[in-house]
Amino acid sequence: MDMQLDPAGDDLPLMANTSHILVKHYVLDLDVDFESQVIEGTIVLFLEDGDRFKKQNRSVEEACQSESNKGCKLGMPEPCHVPVTNARTLSSEMEYNDCAICSKGEKDTSDKDGNHDNQEHAAGVSSSKRCCDTGNHGSEEFLLVLDCCDLSVLKVEEVDVAAVPGMEKFTRSPELTVVSEELRNQIVRELVTLPANRWREQLDYYARCSQAAGCGELLFDTDTWSLQIRKTGAQTATDFPHAIRIWYKTKPEGRSVTWTSDQSGRPCVYTVGSPVNNRALFPCQEPPVAMSTWQATVRAAASFVVLMSGENSAKPTQLWEGCSSWYYYVTMPMPASTFTIAVGCWTELKMEPCSSGDSATETPFSPSEADFRHVGVCSHMEYPCRFQNAFATTQQIIPHRVFAPVCLTGACQETLLQLIPPCLSAAHSVLGTHPFSRLDVLIVPANFPSLGMARPNKDKTGHTSDSGASVIKHGLNPEKIFMQVHYLKGYFLLRFLAERLGDETYFSFLRKFVHAFHGQLILSQDFLQMLLENIPEEKRLELSVENIYQDWLESSGIPKLLPDQLVLLLEHLLEQKTLSHRTLRSLQRTYQLQDQDAEVRHRWCELIVKHKFTKAYESVERFLQEDQERSQRDSFIHLLLAWGTGPGHQRRDYVAAKAVSPQPRSSLGASLSQRLVPARHAQKADSRKRGLPPWIWSGAALGFRVLLHR
Repeated sequence: MDMQLDPAGDDLPLMANTSHILVKHYVLDLDVDFESQVIEGTIVLFLEDGDRFKKQNRSVEEACQSESNKGCKLGMPEPCHVPVTNARTLSSEMEYNDCAICSKGEKDTSDKDGNHDNQEHAAGVSSSKRCCDTGNHGSEEFLLVLDCCDLSVLKVEEVDVAAVPGMEKFTRSPELTVVSEELRNQIVRELVTLPANRWREQLDYYARCSQAAGCGELLFDTDTWSLQIRKTGAQTATDFPHAIRIWYKTKPEGRSVTWTSDQSGRPCVYTVGSPVNNRALFPCQEPPVAMSTWQATVRAAASFVVLMSGENSAKPTQLWEGCSSWYYYVTMPMPASTFTIAVGCWTELKMEPCSSGDSATETPFSPSEADFRHVGVCSHMEYPCRFQNAFATTQQIIPHRVFAPVCLTGACQETLLQLIPPCLSAAHSVLGTHPFSRLDVLIVPANFPSLGMARPNKDKTGHTSDSGASVIKHGLNPEKIFMQVHYLKGYFLLRFLAERLGDETYFSFLRKFVHAFHGQLILSQDFLQMLLENIPEEKRLELSVENIYQDWLESSGIPKLLPDQLVLLLEHLLEQKTLSHRTLRSLQRTYQLQDQDAEVRHRWCELIVKHKFTKAYESVERFLQEDQERSQRDSFIHLLLAWGTGPGHQRRDYVAAKAVSPQPRSSLGASLSQRLVPARHAQKADSRKRGLPPWIWSGAALGFRVLLHR
């Protein structure tokens, strides 16, 4: 799998051979240990070989080519609001091994890449000899390649799914008398392709199979970016075991999660949107084409809350004193990079009891299948889709929970809780059906860095090999997490399109787009092509997919800055302690700031005054004279606050002026007259020493008088 990467480069390899075999479902069983800052346990992968999923992909592509195609009309119940039995108690016939992990006091025998030698280890892990042949395996055996880094892989084994009671229903035989590799793979093939209306049964069998005994260890090797697994004699993906279990542990320095403290000083850990995505959290297939579902059981100390990107609102189950278990699941296939987890000592905030009308909006779905009706047409792969549920399509506010550190509970209770329902309702009114059934909101620490994705590209992430491996260009650029240019460009591109087309046309298209492409992988060109096809010719205004790509996606930086973009730029510069006059001159000349709208010139004036850029004082004078009739009282107050940053300035006068701004105009005028005028005279007398011309203070006072007496 050598992709001839440049060790000194910043490209991120995607090593998984997704063209040959795909992970359809993950079952994670993990323990979180804050003392060692390690997450350890097992992950079971249910696989589908290439022949079957290539046929499925072709059929989906054909369906997407025609809007008249009937797609996947499904008859399944809404998946998310019926209590789900914890995966660890699904079968009374099976004992779950909570201790099948490395003992905390044992020595980690892995080398720097996470490989293990032939030592016996981990009381809960089979003590048979390691089978890690790192030499040339030859071309006769199939190799499963997973994206993986910063992990210690302890053991890989095949799972004996045929030993699970009831699995004979997935075979052509009433009894499993002779168990073979072919039979086990047949069981997994039938399991991963169950129709969507049997999703509960499917999750139940996934959980049972994940706890089945192993039936043979598999050879494995790791390098910097991948985990490679093979089975002696398995020459093709069809012959390779379709259910495997990996025993592993993360490393404290792993890049997929951050171990830190919350705003109250309590320990927490969460996925941070790392450039390496989740490959340092669990071995997986990173390419987005590898759409999968998952379920996870996570154990932590009873004082901790475990949050994940699941469809159910999990509650803790006490396993023993001081230890709780949390269970989440997802039935909508998504890329592995969308998996998130956060563990910390957070408090759930509750809304005050609301009126009956409001509460009805947030009532969870009824589990009764009688409530289900076909609605619309879908073109995605089969899953329990909310767009097929009549009630879900009209649900403006989905169930949601809010979690925060103890020190922020008051502020969140007063402000954040009140904002979420109207935001959800607004999203529904613009975009239509919520694709997810619930939402958890967590107030993360300030060191949360970014979303960590690579720059958009027109077609693919980079060169793709026959196996499906590829490269994300500049995916490891250390500056990327700070610049976030790709997100800003995406935001401003959407704003640009909305301004060119008009809100009514633009939002109508967005709703149609979400309905057409939900649950599917798309490219930027799909979005733009549909946009241009669904707007009148007179509104296209010479827009084309090609020129949008050239201006916005294939070129560095941002095209001609819009006023919104300039405001963001200037607000960022206002946070800088020092800026040279040369830089300010360059800004003024490049963006013609003196000729921009009032919002931009307001920020520009603040920069001028803050850094005593005397050559541009006339811009401040012009701003005060030309914009004093605008009903933006805060603009003048903020500008005065900017002027009041120099030594000896009586800042309390202007802070007091701002504090009384909610008062009626008459009382506000009297208050400001008492506070502003003395300070104005004092500053006027001292203006020469500070280098500020007297007209600034008279102009500011004039602006206030006009505002207060209009």
